[in-house]
Amino acid sequence: MADQFSAAIRWHGDYLELLDQRKLPAEEQWLPCHSSEQVSDAIRQMVVRGAPAIGISAAYGIALAARALGERASLAALAADFDALAASRPTAVNLFWALDSMRRCGQSLSGNALVEALSAHACHIHADDVARNRAIGTHGAALLPVGKAVYTHCNTGALATGGHGTALGIIRSAHEQGTLAHVYAGETRPWLQGARLTAWELQRDGIPVTLVVDSCAGHLMARGDVGAVIVGADRITANGDTANKIGTYGLAVLARHHGIPFIVAAPCSTIDLSLASGDAIAIEERDSAEITALAGQPVAAPGVDAFNPAFDVTPASLVTAIVTERGVIREPDDRALGEHMRD
Repeated sequence: MADQFSAAIRWHGDYLELLDQRKLPAEEQWLPCHSSEQVSDAIRQMVVRGAPAIGISAAYGIALAARALGERASLAALAADFDALAASRPTAVNLFWALDSMRRCGQSLSGNALVEALSAHACHIHADDVARNRAIGTHGAALLPVGKAVYTHCNTGALATGGHGTALGIIRSAHEQGTLAHVYAGETRPWLQGARLTAWELQRDGIPVTLVVDSCAGHLMARGDVGAVIVGADRITANGDTANKIGTYGLAVLARHHGIPFIVAAPCSTIDLSLASGDAIAIEERDSAEITALAGQPVAAPGVDAFNPAFDVTPASLVTAIVTERGVIREPDDRALGEHMRD
């Protein structure tokens, strides 16, 4: 069951294919990428999304750029490609982690040796992410209340990662263990990742899921229908503040009011100890047309002003636990994060 979506990112050695998540669930269309520029565009235009998947795709983008240079390949010659990929989505730290990992892999190499090393390392980053997700699933499943429904936001599944998923990977693992009762998936405006992607993934896996509008979350919690909220992350700072899809902060506030655990799932590559708190996170702002129109059809008055941040920041004080491939960080703060990340 678990990793049938791991082919959402397909590497063919000389080109990359990405499952176009803008088309799902109506159509499963693959977008071929033959250059780092095409990978950058695909990341920026939301063909591929989810912090780990963005990082994996960027690694393959560098591999493509090196392959195009062949014997002329060097880290200096690839500098513009690294910069363009880094600028494609500024909030997700996994993107920068993957690019830094590719740079370290290529140190002291050039030419065809660099080409082959970068290609192999991009494949390693991809496979390693799947293994990390599996470990996150194992650690996190133990935190979910047995026989209770969980609420999740955005898409954190195999489509957003190398395979299996982070928050959705925990849900998958709990389902495999027979401890999960039900999942409520918030639609996640404006791109509707919960409606188009999460509900689709869970339905395909045979995991019971009910889709709700984002503003239904408080109502479900007040009725006692939710045992835990579990979300992913695009960046976690040294004190445990968490940047995730817009709407996450509101869910954390609601969960705290109703006494419900609020769990964040992410690989260690999402933890950015260089930033002291969430105040330092750059929040991407996207085109206002994403909220004034739906599938190209206007839903707001012409010319109305709109504010469209892609992410918000949840303070660590509202987070019950952070789950990584290394284990569980309870009541996250500077000390707990530092100890967790210590080699």
